[in-house]
Amino acid sequence: MMLRTLCRTGGALLQQTQRAAPRLWVTPAQQRWASSLPVNTVVLFVPEQEAWVVERMGRFHRILDPGLNFLIPLLDRIRYVQSLKEIVINVPEQSAVSLDNVTLQIDGVLYLRILNAFKASYGVEDPEYAVTQLAQTTMRSELGKLTLDKVFRERESLNSNIVQSINQASDEWGIRCLRYEIKDIHVPPRVKESMQMQVEAERKKRATVLESEGTREADINVAEGHKQAQILASEGQKAEQINKASGEAQAILAKAEAKAKAIRMLSDALAEQNGDAAASLSVAEQYVSAFSKLAKESNTILLPSSAGDISGMVTQAMTIYGALAKPSLKAAAEEKSNNFGSQSSQ
Repeated sequence: MMLRTLCRTGGALLQQTQRAAPRLWVTPAQQRWASSLPVNTVVLFVPEQEAWVVERMGRFHRILDPGLNFLIPLLDRIRYVQSLKEIVINVPEQSAVSLDNVTLQIDGVLYLRILNAFKASYGVEDPEYAVTQLAQTTMRSELGKLTLDKVFRERESLNSNIVQSINQASDEWGIRCLRYEIKDIHVPPRVKESMQMQVEAERKKRATVLESEGTREADINVAEGHKQAQILASEGQKAEQINKASGEAQAILAKAEAKAKAIRMLSDALAEQNGDAAASLSVAEQYVSAFSKLAKESNTILLPSSAGDISGMVTQAMTIYGALAKPSLKAAAEEKSNNFGSQSSQ
């Protein structure tokens, strides 16, 4: 009976002490880091993913593991309750100046986790405030190293640098920064207008460049088409000239062969009996035909004095033919006599 009364009295005193003690780790608005401090009821059940820091007579004693635990009334007191889950902290909006002297308004989100409950409880007075201030100062420092254009382009590297800087300082607090994300970046209205104008100018520039490249490609294609057309036309003219020359050569050869055949036939005919009479008749016919065509192509003509004497013209033509034919007849006779001599000697 006395032990029960002592336990009740100790529990009441401990509860009053806990109510009077300041909660350095818990904020009224959001209980991110701990739930309400439990009362020492000798038998305690610690939830999973929580660490209860116990003090004995004002000094650190131990950290309760999840599950069943026993404490001594009056001597032991639960001083801190730390959550081992991932914690999300909103970093308030703040102003920062970039490398090119542009004032920006930036806010972010910080993701943390407690790795050491002892350091988180006794290493810093207010962990949430300390980490938030560290994130803000690191953000301002990193933004001061970048120009406005690089702030938007190198957002991931900026987040990574902030996480590394926070982890270097928060190791002594038993806190690990998992990641940092920039939520919004607000620029002054005039800077925003100039950025929009720059974007529009860049788009117009790209459009102009693309249009000029398209025009150049079109001109190149047209020139290439003309070139190919000229090449094909020249090849066609070359083939046409070759075919024409070949045709003319064949025509000349055919005319020459026909003329040679005609001359041979004429020679054979003249060598026959009454060949001279036939030749005289042919010359007379050609003379009459040529005489009938006079003055048809031109008004000015030159005529011999004996133009109307057909028999004289025929006689003159036959005389010329006889003078030209004597050497050939003589050569033919000599060849014939030689052939006859060679046959008689055999």
